[in-house]
Amino acid sequence: MSGTGTPRPLTARKSPPLKGAAAVPGDKSISHRALILGALTIGRTEVRGLLEGEDVLGTGRAMQAFGAQVERHGPGEWSIEGVGVGGFAEPADVIDCGNAGTGVRLIMGAMATTPITATFTGDASLRKRPMGRVTDPLALFGAQAFGRSGGRLPMTIVGAENPVPVRYVSPVPSAQVKSAVLLAGLNAPGQTVLIEAEATRDHSERMLAGFGAEIVTEVTDEGRMITLTGQPELKPQKIDVPRDPSSAAFPVCAALLVEGSQVLVPNIGLNPTRAGLFTTLVDMGADITFENARSEGGEPAADLRVRFGPLKGIDVPPERAASMIDEYPILAALAATAEGNTVMRGIKELRVKESDRIDAMARGLEACGVSLEEGEDYLIIHGRGPGSVAGGATVATHLDHRIAMSFLCLGMASLKPITIDDLGAIATSFPDFVPLMEGLGAVFHAGNG
Repeated sequence: MSGTGTPRPLTARKSPPLKGAAAVPGDKSISHRALILGALTIGRTEVRGLLEGEDVLGTGRAMQAFGAQVERHGPGEWSIEGVGVGGFAEPADVIDCGNAGTGVRLIMGAMATTPITATFTGDASLRKRPMGRVTDPLALFGAQAFGRSGGRLPMTIVGAENPVPVRYVSPVPSAQVKSAVLLAGLNAPGQTVLIEAEATRDHSERMLAGFGAEIVTEVTDEGRMITLTGQPELKPQKIDVPRDPSSAAFPVCAALLVEGSQVLVPNIGLNPTRAGLFTTLVDMGADITFENARSEGGEPAADLRVRFGPLKGIDVPPERAASMIDEYPILAALAATAEGNTVMRGIKELRVKESDRIDAMARGLEACGVSLEEGEDYLIIHGRGPGSVAGGATVATHLDHRIAMSFLCLGMASLKPITIDDLGAIATSFPDFVPLMEGLGAVFHAGNG
């Protein structure tokens, strides 16, 4: 179910060749951070190309609850009048972050070193997700967390009265944990240091520097060390949000699934900490060209031109996982139509996303006739080439937008239709997914079968 309403099944049928341009939404990770950092400045930050999905809109409402003025001026055009570092006011009500794991964890970090109290909740999916990985390091600053068993929402955070800087070695490769710690470090005196063994997406570091924070990244024997000097005066910015590579993954992979397709996906952010999927697709033999390379808001971007062609299964390097963690569901769907085995290891982070994504993809693919092997931190897909997926199943999405979109894309190339049990979750990140894909030629029908 979509969390609050009646389930809305959607069925994808075998599609004709996909053609045209796919203008995907703005980058979700950058959109969250632009709203939060804009709220921590003194003055007016202007954002163009903001993703207007439910996740990001929830972060905007949260910033308003903490005292910032957040205003929409047109499609994707927003402004934030900030309250400054340490200037958050205590919210009058519970902060509902919907389905947004990124939003709730970053907001917790941003308020954890301010002496206020805030209570957070979310939809049924978010309330199942563990928050301890964030609240544990926030406790080192002096914040307190009171939640349900297992460190789950609803949860109340009591911000530190006298925050102290922290040196924290992240036990898991997580951009959300890193970003929460850095945002908390903004209002702590002295230098906060975070060390990560594996590099994760670096939007927070880039944007903090752009807003005027003193932040230094260096590679040491311990790993990647990020040092942030606390209590800066952040300067308001004008931000152009590049389009989301995680959203681009769906039309890109759909074009590689559906025979005869040729699709242009313009202005996609290609931050090297996010572009692992595209590297993997090229390794599999995908016909992708990167055109008109440029910079958008300090982030590398290009237009992607994608043509259908045969793919081969590969062993995806485990060290690439952090740069494509959200893209494994659609990669698993695509791998079902490659020749040979596609091996994905080092992906245990997928177990604690919006759903257990390893389990959700494995069960859904098996229902569609795909052979696979599954372990705690790996998934191996036995591909049999184009046109080999039987389909004919209804797949449980578990309130997970990426599971829903992945199986709809697979249904465009399966022998029999594939139905997802509820399309409601798609609105959290890609509200125009269905009309955009239909504009390329995809064939969807409301309901089952």
